[in-house]
Amino acid sequence: MKISILTLFPKMFQGPFDHSIIKRARDNKIVNIELINIRNFGIGKHKVVDDKPYGGGTGMILRVDVLKKTIDKVKVFSNKRREKVVLLTPTGNKFNQKIAANFSRLDHLILVCGHYEGIDARVEEFVDEKISIGDFITTGGEIPAMLITDSVVRLIKGALKEGVVSKESFSPYLEYPQYTKPRRYKNLRVPKILLSGNHSRIDKWQNAQSIRKTIKLRPDLLEKGVGRRSRNWQINIRGLGNIKSRHIID
Repeated sequence: MKISILTLFPKMFQGPFDHSIIKRARDNKIVNIELINIRNFGIGKHKVVDDKPYGGGTGMILRVDVLKKTIDKVKVFSNKRREKVVLLTPTGNKFNQKIAANFSRLDHLILVCGHYEGIDARVEEFVDEKISIGDFITTGGEIPAMLITDSVVRLIKGALKEGVVSKESFSPYLEYPQYTKPRRYKNLRVPKILLSGNHSRIDKWQNAQSIRKTIKLRPDLLEKGVGRRSRNWQINIRGLGNIKSRHIID
C-alpha cells in the first residue's frame, strides 16, 4: 500500500514515522509513505500557495489551483476502490475504526493537509472524502494525518502479528482491563480469575469486562455493534455476576 501526504510541512512527519510499527512496516516494504510538499507546486518564482480570502476576513487561504495541481501529480489510479483522495477538515465525517479498515484495503491513500485559516472551498470538488478526527481544532492537518496513518498502517496485512488485527477490527467494544507483575502492589491485587489457569473462564471474564466497560464509558459503541456476538457477550455477563469486575482492594 502507498500513502501520500500532501503538506506544507513535511519535516513534521520525520519523528513519528521513524519509530515503532510504522517504521517496521516501511522497512519491510509493507507500506510506502511519501511526503509531498505542496509548496513545490506553488505559483511563480516565489511558489505562492495561498492568498487573502474574498469577502474579507483574517488569515490566508490555500489556493484551489495549487492543491489541484498537487493532487493530480500524486494520483495514480482512476478507480476509487483502489485510490482515495481525502481532505482533512473539521467539516468532514468523524474518523473511526471502520473508516480505518476501509482505507487499509486501498492501494493508494492520499491525505490532503490544510493549514493557516483554511482551504478554498472549491477543493472539495476534487476529493473523494472529507474526514475529521474530532470536534476540536488543530493548527493544520498534519497531526490528523499522523493519527490516520498510524491507525491505517497497523491494519495492513503483515504490519502486526496475526490475530491482533482481527481482534481489534471485529470487536466494537472497549478493551478489557489487563494486568502484569507484581500480583500485588500496595493494596491492589490482580483479579484471581486471571491467575486460575482456566482459559475458558478467563475468556468469559474478559468478554464481560469489555461489555461492562463499554456500557459505562462508551454506550454509543454498543448501538453500532449490536448483533449475535454482543448478545452472546451479554449472556456471559449474566453468568459472571459473582466475579469481581475490578482489581481487588484490601
